[in-house]
Amino acid sequence: MDICYYGHSCFTLSSGGYTLAIDPYDDHVDGYPPLRIAANSVYCSHQHFDHCYVQAVDITEKGGDPFTVEEYEVPHDDAGGSRRGMNLIRVFRAEGKKIIHFGDTGCMPSDDILNALGNADIAMIPVGGFFTIDASMAKEILDVIKPSAAVPMHYRQGDVGLRQIAELKDFLDITKEADYRVVSLGYKETLSI
Repeated sequence: MDICYYGHSCFTLSSGGYTLAIDPYDDHVDGYPPLRIAANSVYCSHQHFDHCYVQAVDITEKGGDPFTVEEYEVPHDDAGGSRRGMNLIRVFRAEGKKIIHFGDTGCMPSDDILNALGNADIAMIPVGGFFTIDASMAKEILDVIKPSAAVPMHYRQGDVGLRQIAELKDFLDITKEADYRVVSLGYKETLSI
């Protein structure tokens, strides 16, 4: 399976010739070039401009989707969703692999959800704070669910990314001794698992 990062919280997962896109953003995310993705399906964690711009995805319908998907609704903020609404954490499974995309999770998920997320191969998790959990809470969640690898997302690097959110360095600094591998992907960089 291939995981390609398009910046912010946008990824594609590809397996067996089938590609799904996750959380495409529009042109308001600072510093990223206009997004264009070819995929067979698209998933959005919530309906904010930086996660649901499906117009950036050229959909080609194709049978034989190898992915199964589980969804867990969590607040987008630390006030039960009253400020920013709700968000979907999704678990994608294919080829015997378990991949979690946290979307814009804004608080610690319940124990039941954390138990369901345990033992993933990859956890794609926001680390920039302000709109989502910050680096410290991301680490706290990862320490509980114990993925094989964590892929940070929803952060800023210099002038690239939303101005209000923290840089990736904060997360990398606190996870140097983590029990899981941290894989920081560059724009359009692919991880094969």
